Amino acid sequence: MPKLLQEDPQVRVTDRLLAHRDKMTPSERQLISVLLDDYPMAGLGSITELASAASVSTTTVARMLQKTGFGGYPQFQAALRGEVKEMISGPAAKRDVWQNDLPEEHILNRYSQQALANQKRTIDEVDPAEFDSFCNLLCDPNRRIFITGGRITGALAQYLYLHLQMIRPDVRMLPFAASWTHDLLDVRKDDVLIALDVRRYENSTMLIGQLCQEREAEIVLFTDQWRSPIHRLAKHTFAARIAVPSAWDSMASILVLMECVIAEVQERLWDSVKDRTAELEQAFDRTKLFRKFGQSSGS
Repeated sequence: MPKLLQEDPQVRVTDRLLAHRDKMTPSERQLISVLLDDYPMAGLGSITELASAASVSTTTVARMLQKTGFGGYPQFQAALRGEVKEMISGPAAKRDVWQNDLPEEHILNRYSQQALANQKRTIDEVDPAEFDSFCNLLCDPNRRIFITGGRITGALAQYLYLHLQMIRPDVRMLPFAASWTHDLLDVRKDDVLIALDVRRYENSTMLIGQLCQEREAEIVLFTDQWRSPIHRLAKHTFAARIAVPSAWDSMASILVLMECVIAEVQERLWDSVKDRTAELEQAFDRTKLFRKFGQSSGS
């Protein structure tokens, strides 16, 4: 087990499970798949229940955990429970975690350094092939795009919507109020739902995901390092690092990921984007939305 994975407190249990997956036996890989399919709940029962669910022996469970750096099943479950606690932590609890071990630095340094480290690690963990596959969905003119977010992530959802709507037609932002149920009436097979959901995961976002899955839409999830339960419905999941020395999480890593998507889709569709942008600029000129250089305030 690499020293980094054993010592880094931000390393998730899933990181440990996947670190040596390619070197596992078939039965151990099967066990990991069962854990990931219903994570973290699958690992919170007894070792016998987990072994039965994966159709392996308890010896296989113990051997797999040893390979991934855990001293035993109790230590593995303690790590899982710690992650569950982090998933449901409110602002006060988040602050308490950081307050116990803050470096003696100005907030500009300690916060920005962690936020930048989160961004780098998030991008490093993205599979380029999965990223490209997601962009393929967004570039497909036969697919309509629906976007939804929550109480905090709604601002990021709106940001993504405004950019994609400038790039291509048939992009919709699902409203926060209950009227989103009306929009879902139009969701059809092979449409795309982009959902943003970070801890504490929101019931309404999960319900939107479930309803879209029932209508055979493709679901893409932007979430945190612990992963929203929506990941079990998603075709693509992008997990960003969000923990910073604050009572509130940082959305900077998710924003960087989304801007990478915007940049790629814009380039792929540039020929049509140019025409669409020109029409939009004409509309801006007619509505005088933006001031021209040298224009007086009274004109």
